[in-house]
Amino acid sequence: MTENELGRILKEMYDNAPEGYQVANIHLFGVKYADIILDNNYKATDIVRASGLNQSYATEVSKGIKLSMYVMPK
Repeated sequence: MTENELGRILKEMYDNAPEGYQVANIHLFGVKYADIILDNNYKATDIVRASGLNQSYATEVSKGIKLSMYVMPK
């Protein structure tokens, strides 16, 4: 999966999140796709840039990646 594909998925997850849960969905994205991101040495900033979201969300993607060591999506 490419950074552009991940960016598209991130944008979809953000746009489809229930009102008030956009940031939580960004964290969830980081958790769900952490293995792909880490295995390919992708940078959160590049994925967020590809998504078209505000660059400040790269921090939230990074938090989700770190959380992936401790949580699993339902």
